[in-house]
Amino acid sequence: MDARSVTLLREILASTGWIERTREFGLALRATRSPGGLLVVGTPQEEPWHLTAHLSDEARLSGLPQLAPTLVRWAPAPDAPAHLRVGLERIEQAGRGETLFVVTEEQAPELLLERVSDARKVGATILALDGGDPELEGLAHDALAIPDRAPLSFDGAQHLISMAAGETGRRPGLRDRLARLLERVSGPQVPY
Repeated sequence: MDARSVTLLREILASTGWIERTREFGLALRATRSPGGLLVVGTPQEEPWHLTAHLSDEARLSGLPQLAPTLVRWAPAPDAPAHLRVGLERIEQAGRGETLFVVTEEQAPELLLERVSDARKVGATILALDGGDPELEGLAHDALAIPDRAPLSFDGAQHLISMAAGETGRRPGLRDRLARLLERVSGPQVPY
């Protein structure tokens, strides 16, 4: 999906609330303090290569080096290039100022949940993009679930999030976030 397709997707979803939610989630990825501190991991069956590549592009194009992701793999080949040899032990080294971004449409394996829990205990920020995994979402500081009935696909959500992460516009302040929260709780303001 190219930038024009993502823009079209944004226009189609403009009235659904999904754009705001994916934008907030994309901005949360920017909280990582250093290049390589954004750890992206999936499951043994589905590694988030595509999302990692998009985040890498966004880091380069937006001048936001903290978005430069590290793909964490379940079984990296020992002769793979260095950036493709990062295994699960990297999650054990995660700490404060780093972000562990778990991307899985399926239920997270128990081993991954244990590592996520350990990373959270030592101060890493945990984000999850999932298909509705209550255990994973319970460990995450912020989670975005894409249910089967959502008006966008899991792949579409990844594109919206990566594009939002690279946007260099003004980050919403406390007042903006409180206003959005109030609107979510009370509903939109209707003129009389």
